[in-house]
Amino acid sequence: MIIILRKRTLVLGFAVVALIGFILYSGHGEAHHVFNYLSTGNPIYKGDDSQPRIAFECNVVWGTEYIPAMLDILKQHNVKITFFIGGQWAEQNPELLKRMVQEGHELGNHGYSHKYHSRLNLEQNKDEIIKAEEAIERVVGVKTRLFAPPYGDFNKTTLQAAHSLGYKTIMWSIDTIDWRGDGVDSIIRRVFKNPHNGAFILMHPTEDTIKALPVIINGLQQRGYEIVRVSDLLKE
Repeated sequence: MIIILRKRTLVLGFAVVALIGFILYSGHGEAHHVFNYLSTGNPIYKGDDSQPRIAFECNVVWGTEYIPAMLDILKQHNVKITFFIGGQWAEQNPELLKRMVQEGHELGNHGYSHKYHSRLNLEQNKDEIIKAEEAIERVVGVKTRLFAPPYGDFNKTTLQAAHSLGYKTIMWSIDTIDWRGDGVDSIIRRVFKNPHNGAFILMHPTEDTIKALPVIINGLQQRGYEIVRVSDLLKE
């Protein structure tokens, strides 16, 4: 009787293994897709909302002439933010990059050459991120760990590439749309339309941004918000 039971158990075990193998083989594409999805870091649109804190993120690949004034304003208000840096910009503007670090700002990765990452394959996505990381590290010795895709453009492959390199992909919950050039008042209005705990506010170095920045900082602080860097709002 014991021998019969053991045989039945053994046969059942082989059957289960064979069934699993068949499923994996016949549904290989679907299983692979699920694995990729589970192994890909999701984009982060806002941070910890348990406290009245808001992070500024500034993407930098152009507008270099406005960076010194922006840094001056941030220093005057004792505000530290996150600058997402393009790799080529880092190579071309080492002194400004050093100043950002010296004044306590956080550096993130904005790709090397400001491409649309959804149009790149996995290796091309990785290459853009790695080249930017290396360019920034060569100048200031800082290894970036946050990635903001240029144009806010990404797909599953972009997320997989960033995640595989140890990056968190950062988006935003408030967009100043300051690149549009429709005036200082428009920028301020967009920020104060819906300020909220844990918000990521996206901006760029433009003339209108420089004019709007003191008003935004003062207005948020008067509403009880602390302005911080992106990583300050990320829970591990």
